[in-house]
Amino acid sequence: MTTNTIYSAYDSFARVMNEDWGTEDSEAVLPDVEALFLKHLPQQSSILDLCCGTGHLARKLQDKGYQVTGIDGSSELLRYARDNAPQSKFIVDDARYFKLPASFNGVISTNYGLNHITKLEELTWVFQNVYTTLLSNGLFVFDLRLDKFYKKDNWNNSLIGNVQDEYAWALKRIYNPEEKIGNIYITIFELTNNNWKRSDLTWSVKGYDLEEVIFALQTVGFKNINYYNQEDISAHTKEANILYFVCHK
Repeated sequence: MTTNTIYSAYDSFARVMNEDWGTEDSEAVLPDVEALFLKHLPQQSSILDLCCGTGHLARKLQDKGYQVTGIDGSSELLRYARDNAPQSKFIVDDARYFKLPASFNGVISTNYGLNHITKLEELTWVFQNVYTTLLSNGLFVFDLRLDKFYKKDNWNNSLIGNVQDEYAWALKRIYNPEEKIGNIYITIFELTNNNWKRSDLTWSVKGYDLEEVIFALQTVGFKNINYYNQEDISAHTKEANILYFVCHK
């Protein structure tokens, strides 16, 4: 097992994630976070935001009076996070290997950060780390895209992007259903000193099955495991492609 943390593939995209995605994504998930997570925690709870990205959700949590610590493997993402949520604490670390004492009432992970853990064994390590860092009766809530989501035509072989005055980016996504691995190919052009600089990077994601995720959670000790359709948490989960998992220590 290695504990080297190398997330430079996320550093180059940090500005785009901060400016194009951060605010919108955090606002989109906040109602579900409040319903599934915050209303079950004591006021002023200590919360760990795992794979916290640029800290937009951490900002919303700190503004509600929670004590927030964020973990992400990208130092550049956390540079933005410290500006966005200055009252929160941020740690550069790998979700697979981080070690913190049992000091959190809740752990949250949103925007499919855990899909970037591409081996079930390593996802189980993440669950174990979370379990260890939770206080007794602590709550763990996270979202995951299932294998069947990535097989959909509007994700697989799709191309998206945006153009701004100082940068432009394009992103192509390809999913291998046999390996259940998706590759996201990103090209960025950024204007620096009146010159356009090009960066190319690749992210990988894993499409998991519901049953293997539940088994991994149970293996490390989580109980009262429930899951909800992300598109509508009151709807039936049978046809859901993206789920929130809600688990208790």
